[in-house]
Amino acid sequence: MDFSLTEEQQSFKDIVRRWVDAEAPKDWMRELEADEENYPLALWDKLAEQGFFGIGIPEEYDGLGGDVMMQMIFAREFARTAGGLLWVWGLTSFGGAKSIASVGTAEQKERWLRPMAQGKLRVSLSMTEPDGGTDVLGAMKTHAEKVDGGWNLNGAKMWTTAAKVADRLLVLARTDKNVEKKHQGLTMFFVDAKTPGITSSLLPKLGMRAMGSCEVHYEDVFVPDEDVLGEPGKAWYAMLPTLNNERIMVGAQCLGAIDGVLEDAVAYMLQRKAFGGIIGRFQILQHYVADIATWQKTTELLLYNVAWMQAKGMSCGVEANMLKMVATENAVKAADLGIQILGGMGYSAETDMQRYWRDHRILRMTPISNEMVRNSIAESLGLPRSF
Repeated sequence: MDFSLTEEQQSFKDIVRRWVDAEAPKDWMRELEADEENYPLALWDKLAEQGFFGIGIPEEYDGLGGDVMMQMIFAREFARTAGGLLWVWGLTSFGGAKSIASVGTAEQKERWLRPMAQGKLRVSLSMTEPDGGTDVLGAMKTHAEKVDGGWNLNGAKMWTTAAKVADRLLVLARTDKNVEKKHQGLTMFFVDAKTPGITSSLLPKLGMRAMGSCEVHYEDVFVPDEDVLGEPGKAWYAMLPTLNNERIMVGAQCLGAIDGVLEDAVAYMLQRKAFGGIIGRFQILQHYVADIATWQKTTELLLYNVAWMQAKGMSCGVEANMLKMVATENAVKAADLGIQILGGMGYSAETDMQRYWRDHRILRMTPISNEMVRNSIAESLGLPRSF
């Protein structure tokens, strides 16, 4: 089976790579990521100026069009230097736009997709409960009650990234407690972030620091009916089509990080001298980069396979979970070996190896833990459900 890029896809890949090298180099990404107090608005503006927020949004809404393959190509190339800062683009272009394109009404698409494509509307995903983690549905305490003209929203969310700069918050809440199964009775709200009753506080993090993840509280927040996404009570079914795409974007981010690690490791081995010559001649270090290159290729093959299946409309839930697990573990292993290759400089904040490790360690736990992924894969093989 041939997963080679088409001529159009390869041309787009080359354009993105040139832009990334010129406008989003590693030294600037490193500087932006270290500033935990300030969201990287300058990077947002560069992405908007180039039109990259329009990837995957139909041209009728001022987007660039394209499918999940195009988004995957962009994510991989951008993550090579940006690492976790990929989500400056991804939260809005993937998280917000995908949800609206999937379940939004014609009026909602016209109202929100156009400013998203133009880089004029920032989205934050507000899903995780304080006591929930992976068990979002079982721990769901955020709730909304129907009132005249809309809904009254109350609750709290954790790890709501970019909440302080968002224009809209995509909030999952329970709207019906009288249900047989926990995935029923949930509703998705696209909440105006400036609505009275919303407060947020920053959560210091190990990695992806400049992205500004927050704990957000909703106290008697009024959400008008026109800001409900999809059918009330059936948000879980509306979310399902986006889960494979989410896994693909995580896989692309991790592959981009592995690309960056390998690029830096080989360059360092060719110029660093010790014991009378370059360290690239040492067999053990050659073995390290051989391992990284192998992880790169296995991640790439799985990513391209899943993206191809998704673009063709094929069922690929199990494969997407496999991709998420393999890609995240390979990225962390690659960054760890990269640190080892650079020695003391790998531990230094003046190089990117430590950033690649910090930014991608979280992805073994989110958006679903790799342990839960393994449970799901085992269940697909006919074994009893273990959770």
